Amino acid sequence: MTDNLRELRPRAPESEKLTINLGFVDLGRIDLMVRDGFYANRADFIRTAVRNQLERQGDAVRQSVARKQLTLGLSQYTRQDLEAARDAGTPLHIHVLGLASIALDVTPELAREAIASVEVLGAFHASPAVKAALADRTA
Repeated sequence: MTDNLRELRPRAPESEKLTINLGFVDLGRIDLMVRDGFYANRADFIRTAVRNQLERQGDAVRQSVARKQLTLGLSQYTRQDLEAARDAGTPLHIHVLGLASIALDVTPELAREAIASVEVLGAFHASPAVKAALADRTA
């Protein structure tokens, strides 16, 4: 029955993979916490530690987001969005804290015509050609 199902558009990943280096003692302490059942695994410990630290600094983060006029969360830009900005003569200034995603059918030429600047704190998903075309406009 599921042979007939197909995805209409690819889903954006919900997270980004990070690689960190830790000292052996810190790593051993994490492993001890995992072994003793406080956390399911190392990744669970690290995610929890990051969330706790972000929560502690929540007011500072909120103030910075407001001051820098960042869009919080997921911002998707379609070919139609960029064509509209280009045709209106109002290039986009993309300022995102989270994930900014430019559709795969956007050409490098359209991206350059429609986007004046890109600042993404988090992840920026676009085709390699579009990223290269915007390299001089990306902070």
